[in-house]
Amino acid sequence: MSRQFDPNETSDPNETILNSIADGVFTVDSDWRITSFNRAAEEITGVSRDEAIGQKCFDVFQANICQSNCALRDSMKSGRQWVDRRIDILNRDGEKVPISISTSVLRDADGKPFGGVETFRDLSAIESLRREIDGRYSQYDIITKNHAMLGILDILPDIAASETSVLVQGATGTGKELIAKAIHSLSRRADERFVAVNCGALPDALLESELFGYRKGAFTGADKDKPGRFALAEKGTLFLDEIGDISTALQVRLLRVLQQREYEPLGATETTSTDVRVIAATNKTLAEQIATGKFREDLYYRLNVVRIELPTLAERSEDIPLLIHHFMNRFNLEQQKQVQGVSDEAMARLADYPYPGNVRELQNIIEHAVVLCRSDRIEVDNLPMDLLTNAVTAPGKAAPLSAAESDVIVRMLSQHQGHRGRTAEALGIDKTTLWRKMKKYGIRYPG
Repeated sequence: MSRQFDPNETSDPNETILNSIADGVFTVDSDWRITSFNRAAEEITGVSRDEAIGQKCFDVFQANICQSNCALRDSMKSGRQWVDRRIDILNRDGEKVPISISTSVLRDADGKPFGGVETFRDLSAIESLRREIDGRYSQYDIITKNHAMLGILDILPDIAASETSVLVQGATGTGKELIAKAIHSLSRRADERFVAVNCGALPDALLESELFGYRKGAFTGADKDKPGRFALAEKGTLFLDEIGDISTALQVRLLRVLQQREYEPLGATETTSTDVRVIAATNKTLAEQIATGKFREDLYYRLNVVRIELPTLAERSEDIPLLIHHFMNRFNLEQQKQVQGVSDEAMARLADYPYPGNVRELQNIIEHAVVLCRSDRIEVDNLPMDLLTNAVTAPGKAAPLSAAESDVIVRMLSQHQGHRGRTAEALGIDKTTLWRKMKKYGIRYPG
């Protein structure tokens, strides 16, 4: 609908000024009826000025905030201005258009409000570029622009093309299973099953039956045959997470499977052949486990044909903003929210935190923040209390942690009208902990 502006089309100087503005602009009266609608607004919405004038603004824009969280309504009610708030509208063809809006109240010569004005900018090109950039930093469901991680992703196809065993080492939450799944999806076994076992979560006896299965009558309660994870993963990939936690006795049985490609289910009298690729992972240093006799050296060398060392999130801090955006989009869909960004103060807190739980911890933090967020951006109040009390703050970047924690508690108490139970629930702590922190910081609040 784009066309060249002809200043001779109108003699109204105000309309001439509005039509010369690149951003969309419209005004409404106190009944929400559109009183002016410039040319850029026509081009962005696909709705002509003649069609828009006199219509209710929400009938024209059908934005995702019109019914419950309208920025223009807030401006006209409170006098507060909104600047660069990101929302979605529907154009004339029913297509979703991302825009950035700014709103303000209109007042007469006596200062009395008589309407409102909203300017908006089409973000379609920017959103398209952002999706392109996001795609550039996303491979195999792994979000990164870190040099070390990109180097790992670069060699995954070569590793996947082989049939050798792989050992993935990294701290808890660094993405070991994602790497294993990526290797599986790139391999010739991709159409077969990927089966994961957390070796550290099961006692030794149960883990043995989980891995190898058992025959009917092998023990009390075994009233029928049960296939193990090796059988379930036949022709596919078996991922053994936390391999460093299994006993030396079970390590012997696992070594035999890797060497001879066969095993015996519990209670069986014959061996079973297997065609399974094994990928193992651990958050322990297996060389140290060997030195203390907790891990067999021969099994280590059988597993450690190709070793992948994953960096911690602290070592790939440049990925934190990318991951925040990725998780925010995911939890927006799950929680049916419209969170569009993170405040500067909250981002500073997120950037300074050491993330002992790595990417998994960041994911949990963003889910917590999206659930508690009541506006279109995450604020410090929305972050878990543990993050605020344990963040490592660089000098000059943010307030001392005690002051930050005290400030958050006061604001949350105010938000919940001093109700300590609801405040504690929102902060993710119990009432006793909240009371102790209030006493520590000298916070006195009725209720």
